[in-house]
Amino acid sequence: MSSLIASARFSVLDRSRIREGHTGPEALRDTVRLAREAERLGYHRFWVSEHHGVPGVAGSAPTVLAAAVAGATRTIRVGTGGVMLPNHRPLVVAEQFGVLESLFPGRIDMGLGRSVGFTDGVRRALGRDKDDAEDFAAQLDELLGWFRGASPDGVRARPAEGLTVPPFVLAMGEGAAIAARAGLPLVIGDLRDRDRMRRGVDRYRARFRPSVWADEPYVVVSGTVAVAATPRQARRLLVPEAWSTAYSRTHGTFPPLPPAERVESLAMTARERDLYESGLTGQLAGTEEEVAHALESVLKETGAQEVLVTTSTHDRAALLDSYRRLAALAGLDGGTARR
Repeated sequence: MSSLIASARFSVLDRSRIREGHTGPEALRDTVRLAREAERLGYHRFWVSEHHGVPGVAGSAPTVLAAAVAGATRTIRVGTGGVMLPNHRPLVVAEQFGVLESLFPGRIDMGLGRSVGFTDGVRRALGRDKDDAEDFAAQLDELLGWFRGASPDGVRARPAEGLTVPPFVLAMGEGAAIAARAGLPLVIGDLRDRDRMRRGVDRYRARFRPSVWADEPYVVVSGTVAVAATPRQARRLLVPEAWSTAYSRTHGTFPPLPPAERVESLAMTARERDLYESGLTGQLAGTEEEVAHALESVLKETGAQEVLVTTSTHDRAALLDSYRRLAALAGLDGGTARR
């Protein structure tokens, strides 16, 4: 194992993807079960995501799901990847994380994103539009202010005020500059577009200003990592997500994850085939030796301190095996001690 891999933290982001033949409630329970396994294997954090009105995703309320995950685990850090701040009032977000930190002290992370709803209909239902993402920097400043007791009108965020909940910014492009100006850790993806990722990291480090939240830049790279006994088995882990993404871009809706064998038998249009093949390329997938080499390259290129693994697939047994293989090649401690 290389020194770069040995010194990096490894964490998990689960998006509670619904699988064909299964239900949304099952997907949420799968997330909680995966968190327990991630803790046992020694992963550093376990995060959950926020999606609204998406047929293939059950995770619409990340702070609620984070509470369930934290309640089912004992030592692993738990958080959001992320709460989409433009969808919410900063005071309410502060209160929610204040409650989480009060219930599970020292274990909660506050991952924050700047995206708004997936479709025009979802944005209308949320009372938001695309332009609300442009106010992210001000919303972020207001949110962090609630924890410090900064309020222009005398309102206090209870029980958030005075608590320390580590904030992270999930971003590419302009968001990386916002994270740098605020002096916050950056979570950046995806691993398929390495040049863009590297530019974002360089911009973040060049503009970083130390803050009460972080003395120096902290970079988390996120993306799919699939490990299996053979390259073909690792590639099959990628198939359901690649097809669902291709389908969403040609039909406008993100479906549940299909089994790999069904996807491989489908007839696709040229457009679908191009998008599908694109989804299979550039990911970190292969045997332990292949993935270790690819991880070392990513860590060397980005100087990242942490890898946030976001893999989703239909075959849960194969997914769990992948996380176990990754934990072994990364030298994780099996959950007996925290790094």
